[in-house]
Amino acid sequence: MGVRPDISTCHTGPVRVYIGADHAGYELKNHLVSWLKEHGHEVVDCGPSVYDAEDDYPPFVLRAAEGVAGDPGSLGVVIGGSGNGEQIAANKVRGIRAALAWSEDTAKLAREHNDANVISIGGRMHPQEESTRFVELFLSTPYSGAERHSRRIEQLASYETTGELPPLP
Repeated sequence: MGVRPDISTCHTGPVRVYIGADHAGYELKNHLVSWLKEHGHEVVDCGPSVYDAEDDYPPFVLRAAEGVAGDPGSLGVVIGGSGNGEQIAANKVRGIRAALAWSEDTAKLAREHNDANVISIGGRMHPQEESTRFVELFLSTPYSGAERHSRRIEQLASYETTGELPPLP
């Protein structure tokens, strides 16, 4: 299924999207920056601004994640070769719930069940059209707000701030 130009946001209007990548995600990042702008979103490009085959992802990804964490209602996209390291890095930032998308379902469920605020994509794992579709679905899928999902998210948020494990059932 191709990208639908009529889907632009996860709720009622454009959102601010922080985006960061490394050399493996550089081309996809640039494509997504253009695509996001064409669909009415405000983009904060956290880099890189030039291709450097030796760059490291943490400086770019952490800036994107910090941007999302400090800007309620915004979302983030981080891109690397597999997306794994970028997801790990983004999740080091307090308040970030970064999910690795490898299918349309995982892109949607990241938002619907986990209220993810950052999506990570493996630029070497998916063609540009498929990766764009993941971002489109991530942005257009609202959080369900279901009690069980909210309870789980709260348990993780509490652990993140207190370091105390949730009680066993």
